[in-house]
Amino acid sequence: MSELPFDVVYLGIGVLAWVVAVSKFRAWRRDPSFGLLVVALAIASPSTAFLCAAPPVYRLIDRLTGVGNLATLFVYLGIMGFSAATVVLALLWTPPGARAGGAGIWAAASGGTVRRRVRGRLAVFAVAVPAMAGLFLAGGPYRPETPLTFDTTFAAGGAVALFLAIYQGLFAFALVDIGRVCLGHAARLPAGWLRRGIRSLAAGALTACGYVLCKIVAIGAAYGGVDGLEWLSTGVGPAFAAAGAVLITVGFAGPAGAAWTRRRSDYRALRPLWDLAYRADRRLALETPPPLWQERLALRDLEWRTTRRVLEIRDGQLTLRPWVDPAVVAAAREAAERAGLGPERRDALVVAAALRAAVEALDGGAAPRPREEQVTLPGLDAEPVQERAHLVRVSRSLSAPEAAPDARPVRVG
Repeated sequence: MSELPFDVVYLGIGVLAWVVAVSKFRAWRRDPSFGLLVVALAIASPSTAFLCAAPPVYRLIDRLTGVGNLATLFVYLGIMGFSAATVVLALLWTPPGARAGGAGIWAAASGGTVRRRVRGRLAVFAVAVPAMAGLFLAGGPYRPETPLTFDTTFAAGGAVALFLAIYQGLFAFALVDIGRVCLGHAARLPAGWLRRGIRSLAAGALTACGYVLCKIVAIGAAYGGVDGLEWLSTGVGPAFAAAGAVLITVGFAGPAGAAWTRRRSDYRALRPLWDLAYRADRRLALETPPPLWQERLALRDLEWRTTRRVLEIRDGQLTLRPWVDPAVVAAAREAAERAGLGPERRDALVVAAALRAAVEALDGGAAPRPREEQVTLPGLDAEPVQERAHLVRVSRSLSAPEAAPDARPVRVG
């Protein structure tokens, strides 16, 4: 049997999952929380297991250690790490109704009962892991080297059979537990990337149960001396495991990728409005606006960049307030109402028109209005999340014809 498909699949999944794990560890460093750390470990552990299971890496570990088939122990302990993390996540995942504003994906529960249950479940794995290691070492030595067929080759031994039974039992419990929890939470969430990601986690966990079922049947047959079922362990089981791992990785990465894409989109969408604020007062910005081509290459620190841009735009809006013309505001509101725009888009259009006209007035040397005649524009009292969305709409409205009620073109930037 060719090992090439296993090389490609195991190494590919391992590398992909580790990329996701690194992003979770970085997020945890930026915003430390126990729940996010557990998520990162839940991805990193099986990622390492898949890498170790790839035949080239498997044989390399054996050569470096001098212990035959030792990589199997590393693979299964990596899966045990995933199992431990997922049963903890199943306890930590607070129902959406208990989270403030429905925010947060993995919220750490604070109740004493939950902490006790977490410690209790971790205690089971704390006992199982050294027991597995002891049983594995007691059943050796293992010859020949079997990177893909260890289970069915050595399952006849009592120590190995017990080792495999502990592994498969805890793995199955973890998969069913997290799959059940994910399905329940997905049913309570609104449509969106978060719900799709959680459903993908549930689908991956339940799909991986096929791996456990195939392994149990094949191992039981090998232990009982029945031949002819090895293909369940070497072919069908790994296929279920690979499919489940892909779905779980997508489940973890999908919402994070969507959030990154949204941050990058917001960052770039705010550029015209930021340029307008920079024209009002260049002292507001920490740096000269970069060329547009350079901004398109921005891939890192997008949350910090976007937050800073929002703050500088707000400072620019306050700077321009004395030059906002009430007549322009009224004309823009009337134009928005004629266009049948909803409240959010109407407010964005009003602000865009007012700021464009204010910059023109400032550039033209117009005198500022006294405080009692100044206009308060919509959106100044918005919460941070709503504020960013509002300013993105304002920035996109700058190019709308209705944003210039007098129909005069205004160059931004």
